[in-house]
Amino acid sequence: MAKTKITRKELLKKPDEFINFSARAINFARENSKRFSYLGIIILCILGIYLGINTYLKYINKKGQETFNIAYYTMIKNMGPNTSKAVLNESEELFRKVIDKYRMSKAARLTLPELGYIKFQDKRYDEAITQYQAFMDKLPKDDPYQDLAKLALAACYEEKGEFDIAIQELEQLVSGPEGFFKQQAMLSLARIYRTMGKPDKSVEILQQFVNQFQTSPFLPIAKAYLDS
Repeated sequence: MAKTKITRKELLKKPDEFINFSARAINFARENSKRFSYLGIIILCILGIYLGINTYLKYINKKGQETFNIAYYTMIKNMGPNTSKAVLNESEELFRKVIDKYRMSKAARLTLPELGYIKFQDKRYDEAITQYQAFMDKLPKDDPYQDLAKLALAACYEEKGEFDIAIQELEQLVSGPEGFFKQQAMLSLARIYRTMGKPDKSVEILQQFVNQFQTSPFLPIAKAYLDS
């Protein structure tokens, strides 16, 4: 069946769909102008809040990092084998400022282990444990800083004479992947067992270390322990 051919004259008589659609859109916008106006205001408010929060967080992160840097360089400049109580207090006060004034900054989280270290140096081991544990609680379980915090916790418990808890922390590292933290944990375990009067267990761990870590920078220390 042949298609009916539409003449140009008939085509021009038909309403233009695009024009009709545009007209309907304009009429809809006019009828709902107040609603669109409110929607625009809401979008602008949301955008303003987002930009404000983003700007504020950038400022907090910047100031928090600056304060952390001052505290850190003050600490390492003055820390030593016989660090005075005054120096420890000054360092603690500077790091505490990061948390008190810029709690929402990224640097605030890194302040926790630094405070733990200061309290450890000041022989406030229970307070140091609290700081290290708080730091670990804020980290993902697979974060490498978890292992570093475990070493610090083990050192605190060792200084307190709570050797069994220290051993538990270290054994978690020894059973983990090879690396710096595992080597440190094995040497610490050997030292603790010797302190506990278990030289055979200490020698066993040191011998395992020597066999397993032939290229370790701590190898001379392990051999020295074995020879002593």
